[in-house]
Amino acid sequence: MNGSARAFWLRSPGHGEIRDVVLPEPGEDEVVVRSLWSGLSRGTETLVFRGQVPESQYSVMRAPFQEGDFPGPVKYGYLNVGVVEEGPAELVGRTVFCLYPHQTRYVVPASAVTPVPEHVPAGRAVLAGTMETAVNALWDAAPLVGDRIAVVGGGMVGCSVAALLARFPGVRLQLVDANPARAEVAEALGIDFASPASALGDCELVVHASATEQGLTRCLELLAPEGTVVELSWYGDRKVTLPLGEVFHPRRLTVRSSQVGTVSPARASRTYGDRLALALDLLDDPALDALVTGESAFEELPRVMPRLAAGELSALCHRVRYAG
Repeated sequence: MNGSARAFWLRSPGHGEIRDVVLPEPGEDEVVVRSLWSGLSRGTETLVFRGQVPESQYSVMRAPFQEGDFPGPVKYGYLNVGVVEEGPAELVGRTVFCLYPHQTRYVVPASAVTPVPEHVPAGRAVLAGTMETAVNALWDAAPLVGDRIAVVGGGMVGCSVAALLARFPGVRLQLVDANPARAEVAEALGIDFASPASALGDCELVVHASATEQGLTRCLELLAPEGTVVELSWYGDRKVTLPLGEVFHPRRLTVRSSQVGTVSPARASRTYGDRLALALDLLDDPALDALVTGESAFEELPRVMPRLAAGELSALCHRVRYAG
C-alpha cells in the first residue's frame, strides 16, 4: 500500500496549510480511499477557520474524523467522495461518500463509507452531507400538502431544503435571500425567489438558514398564527436577539431547532446510515448541480479558505478537486 498522503490543516485561526501524513496499514475491516472530490461547507467550516467555535461547543462540533482540537491546529471537514483502493471485495473500486476532512487518501472502517449510487455523479455526491441535513430538517418540520412555506437563507443548506420542499405537492414555496444573485440558483431549482422585503407572509412553516439575526427576525414576521420556524443556522459564538415582545405570543409562534448530529425524533426508527443513503439517492437530480458554484484544486486550499471566510468568494458549495 502507498502509505503517503497530504491533508489540509487549520494551523491557527485564519491560517491553513497542507501537511504530509503517513497512513496506517488498513485492518481487516478497513478501507483505503483515494479522494476524488471534497466539499467545503461554507457556513460551518468558515466559522471553524475563523476560530469562532465556542469553547462550550468544542466536543459537540467535533467532526467524525477530526484530528487536533479547536481552535487549532485542527484537521476539519466532512464532505468527501473517493474511490476505494483496498478493502472488502464488494467495496474495492466503488465510489463512496465519507464524513472525512480534506485529504488525498485515508484509511477508515468500512462501515464509515457509503456507496454512491451509480446514477449520481461523484462530483455532485459531495452535497450528500448537506442533503442529509435537509432530510433531517424536513423530518423535524413535517411539512404538509398545501402548506405555505418560506426558506430564508439561500446558502448551501437553505437551497438543499428548498429543493426537497419543491417536490411536495400543492405547496406555496419561496426561497428568500438578501442577495439577488441567489435568484439564478432558485430558477435552476424551479423555485420562486423573493427578497426579504417582498416575501409572502401567512406561512405555516418557515425554515431559517441565513445564520443572521435579521433573517431569523424576518422568519417570525412571515409566520401565520400557530406557525413554526425551524432553525438550521449555527451562529458559533455570536449572540442573537429576537423581538419576542411583538407578535410572538399573540400568534403563538414556535421556534424549533434542528441539528443533523442527532436523527430526528420523528424518525427514531431510522439510523444515521439510513439517512445518509436516502440523502445520496435524493441527489439524483441534475438541477442540484446549481449548488456547486465554486471549484479549486486541493493544493490551493491554503489560499482559498481565507477568501471564503472573508466573503470574497460567494460559493454555495465550493468543491475541492484532487489529482488522479
